[in-house]
Amino acid sequence: MCVFRLAQLLTLLLVLAALAGCATSAAQPPRPRGPDPYFTTMYGPQPDEAFPLPATDISKVDPRYLRQQVPYVTHEPPGTIVIDTPNRHLYLVQGGGMALRYGIGVGKAGLEFAGEARIGRKAQWPRWIPTSDMVAREPERYGPLAGGMDPGPTNPLGPRALYLYQGNRDTLFRIHGTTEAWSIGSAVSSGCIRMFNPDVIDLYNRVPEGTRVVVIQAEEPMSAPMPPIEPPIDAPVEAAADNPLLSF
Repeated sequence: MCVFRLAQLLTLLLVLAALAGCATSAAQPPRPRGPDPYFTTMYGPQPDEAFPLPATDISKVDPRYLRQQVPYVTHEPPGTIVIDTPNRHLYLVQGGGMALRYGIGVGKAGLEFAGEARIGRKAQWPRWIPTSDMVAREPERYGPLAGGMDPGPTNPLGPRALYLYQGNRDTLFRIHGTTEAWSIGSAVSSGCIRMFNPDVIDLYNRVPEGTRVVVIQAEEPMSAPMPPIEPPIDAPVEAAADNPLLSF
């Protein structure tokens, strides 16, 4: 009888221990992992800008679109910018088979450009003027801005812009910041090549005017020769020369 009761007691203790373990597990679910602290610092606030920038929310950003050094095989020399529009990446070629990779958002104008250019002009907190095509397409949105928008936190060019030229001609293709950080990694309705604001500031500081830029629109070898482009039909060369701020 004693042996039987001892067995019952042991069984009861085992059941209680198992239930306690389940309750403990249920009460302490695993905590979801947040962004890597390295990246939260990288995309933190920038209070020293002319228009102070808040931290960029990267909590829902695919990590492949965050700035990082990666192995990169290319025939392009160090210092070249390669824009891979299908994969939504911009590479700044470095030595030793490496590159600094940034995530980008690609707008309609960005999908219309393929070829080689150079950075003909750089601007901090640039002014912005919508193109005539943008005003015609969305008059309610862009009509009131036809005269241009001053620099500031709501300006769609963001804190920096790099203007691409072929020879002395403005291609109307820009690399710039954004007011829509959620759009990085996607295709968007307007604009050229947009970057996270901390990223475009970082790139701006790394490249001088005259930097060579190669823009790729299809899955092809990075070293493939790129044909020159013609100016957009609704943006004659004269207009581009008179006003290099016609597009974002």
